[in-house]
Amino acid sequence: MNWVALKMLLGDRVKYLGIVFGVAFAALLMAQQSAIFCGLMRNTTSQIRDIQGADVWVMDKNVQFVDDTKPLSENALYRVRGVEGVRWAVRLYKGLGRARLADGNFQQVILIGVDDATLTGAPAVEQGKLLVGKLEDLRQPDAVFMDEFGWRYLFGTEPFVPGKTLEMNDKRAVIVGLVKCSPTFQTFPILYCTYSQAVKYVPQERKTLTFVLAKADDGVSPEELCARIEGQTGDLRAQTNDQFFWSTIGYYLKRTGIPINFGITVALGFIVGCAIAGQTFYLFTVENLKQFGSLKAMGVSNVRIVRMVMLQALVVGLIGYGLGVGGAALFGFVFERAVKNAPPAFHFPWQVLVITAGAVLVIISASAAMSLKRVLFLEPAVVFR
Repeated sequence: MNWVALKMLLGDRVKYLGIVFGVAFAALLMAQQSAIFCGLMRNTTSQIRDIQGADVWVMDKNVQFVDDTKPLSENALYRVRGVEGVRWAVRLYKGLGRARLADGNFQQVILIGVDDATLTGAPAVEQGKLLVGKLEDLRQPDAVFMDEFGWRYLFGTEPFVPGKTLEMNDKRAVIVGLVKCSPTFQTFPILYCTYSQAVKYVPQERKTLTFVLAKADDGVSPEELCARIEGQTGDLRAQTNDQFFWSTIGYYLKRTGIPINFGITVALGFIVGCAIAGQTFYLFTVENLKQFGSLKAMGVSNVRIVRMVMLQALVVGLIGYGLGVGGAALFGFVFERAVKNAPPAFHFPWQVLVITAGAVLVIISASAAMSLKRVLFLEPAVVFR
């Protein structure tokens, strides 16, 4: 009977391809838009993922996400160091600066100032983040590292050569290294320098410290250390890397229209898939009523008929799902390699595959259910009319 069901499905190639196209289009739209949404959300946490070595981020208690920088006093660093269980704690500056290029144009940049003594917060050399130069080069006078996307954005296809200069706050910045950074939400060029150098590149304020990075001592979990820091300081917030990661994403989910906009597109893909696949599958079943009637006349039960229809739906669902998610993955693959000047926002985790598969399962189940009503109440005598 399964073979008969497949022969019936492939007998009408036009309707068969129409059902597959409807499912594939729905899967493509849902997977592709979901991957772009995940990419955008992931980009909001790029600095959290790139800055390695510390267990805990300490910040002002009113900070809601990583770009919501509220300066701290220098006393905050020493207060954190005085908490029991802190192995070490260092300064970190993160903010926006304005760089003046050689041609007189100005460009907004993300400025990250790492600890002068340990260079904690700089790109991880062991992970291949430092493309050109040595980490110690940051200790040179006026030295900065620039990310590769920022270099392409500012200088196009010009090959990287150490020594190109920028001007920030009437101070010279010499680009001595090229680093690989995660794509950012704001897509501004990223500059790394020492903390003492960073505070010279921005307008002078009474408070300049943005974050304190801390490492937990042996036997102390990061979560426990966060509780100790918050309990002892009172006016500071401490979060682990994962906590800060999800609180940043949570802010953008709650405070921006990004989830709603992408949700509408994904819902539209689901509705279109249901409409195309459901209507086409229903017409396909109606045109094969005589064949189903013949099977009933030969003694095939309704349960067996349902299995045949569900097999047909499962086949077109699997093929359409494979084509759809394959097309979405191909889009991301080409997109990431075609766009050179700006980092693409495309992230394809396994959760997108599972959610898309669940949506496709609902589409084919609804399509099969629409057509089964006519088949189940079909009189076998229809074949003799």
